Amino acid sequence: MTTPQRMKSVAMALGCVVAVAAGCTTPADPAPISPVTVTVTSTPSVPQTPSTSVGAPGAPSGSAPYGALAASFRKVASSTGLTVGIAVAPVGGDAVPALTLGDTTPRVAWSTIKVPLAVAAERQNGPIPAASAAIINSDNGSAEALWSSLGGGQAAADSVTAVLRDGGDTTTVVPATPRRPGYTVFGQTIWALPDAATFTAHLPCLDGARSVVTLMGEVAGNQQWGVEVMQAPRATAVKGGWGPGMSDGYLVRQIGLFTYRDGQRTAVAMSSVGGSMTAGIAALNAVAGWLDANMTRLPRGRCDA
Repeated sequence: MTTPQRMKSVAMALGCVVAVAAGCTTPADPAPISPVTVTVTSTPSVPQTPSTSVGAPGAPSGSAPYGALAASFRKVASSTGLTVGIAVAPVGGDAVPALTLGDTTPRVAWSTIKVPLAVAAERQNGPIPAASAAIINSDNGSAEALWSSLGGGQAAADSVTAVLRDGGDTTTVVPATPRRPGYTVFGQTIWALPDAATFTAHLPCLDGARSVVTLMGEVAGNQQWGVEVMQAPRATAVKGGWGPGMSDGYLVRQIGLFTYRDGQRTAVAMSSVGGSMTAGIAALNAVAGWLDANMTRLPRGRCDA
């Protein structure tokens, strides 16, 4: 994303904070602001063998190089005043334990689960127009249409869970019946950050995921925060999710990919819990600033044929 595009994205994101305060748990998501297209590198449509590296070329491997990163993250997280967590993974690999930082309480997925839902729908039915609105605008009605296209209930839950398994997430199970009245069945999936980061890292390598990753690179203003405000990457792709907790405040989540100049990529899953959507976005923007400043020290990888 060019610098002018990024400045426009940041301005749009700030402008839509008030509009999205109702969250992605409402029957209809906030009206989107004109999307800013983010170029996403070509991704394969068949399973690939991953190739990963850690940090800058020649950097030592293992958890030792991440001690300073962990310490600096704690400072940033503390400065937000919210409960913040992140998991980082190289594309093609799994979440790095030493870079699973802050709050790791398994929490509700909200609209981030629309990504594996869209992949499952495309695998079964081919390209569906509803996928565009479900990812770009985070529209719940369109996501419900994708769920119905999979048969709804247990059939749909099994299909989306199968996509998670293909993406390296070995534990998350998508529910088949409502867990909380008034909200989508799939949105109430409990998705731990390390599992979400692992899935996101495998996403570009999955069969049937190419168009979904492209849509993640074109999100509307109601999702242009977090990874989307980073300045350093060659390209970014994200999916946000947000909604009220039953007892512990307002949850804001994001899964994202960002691309280095050499084409390698890093995946993240992050969340914040606080008193409002506005505060949650601000916290994840602070985390994105930390990612931006430390990008060359993060694990990265690619899908190789």
